[in-house]
Amino acid sequence: MSFAANGQELRPYTITGDAIPQPLTGAAGDPARGRALVLERTSTCILCHSGPFPEERFQGDLAPNLAGSGRRWSEGQLRLRLVDASRLNPATIMPSYYRVDGLERVAAAWRGKPILSAEQIEDIVAYLATLRD
Repeated sequence: MSFAANGQELRPYTITGDAIPQPLTGAAGDPARGRALVLERTSTCILCHSGPFPEERFQGDLAPNLAGSGRRWSEGQLRLRLVDASRLNPATIMPSYYRVDGLERVAAAWRGKPILSAEQIEDIVAYLATLRD
């Protein structure tokens, strides 16, 4: 799939079953950058998810705990959940972080562009894959 995003093309990807097996960038992400992104309030991860983040006082409880993510899901499965969780659960409240088509109720500032870049998706996937316990 590939859609225009703010004048730039989203990188194409192929969904196989419940996963996007290949990295969006052609390379693995950086787990340290991924952890920082998960903890940033702008990426919204810990607004809904909790996890092994003892330094963060306020963590969400609307979505699954991120502890053990790397044990429960493959990198490809994690990638699809970040790119477009609605492909797996049409009723999910999780945003589609790398999709711009067919979305409703999108703030004007975000229309036509993904919430996260391909590099940011890969960094978060790399970090979540390290969470084995």
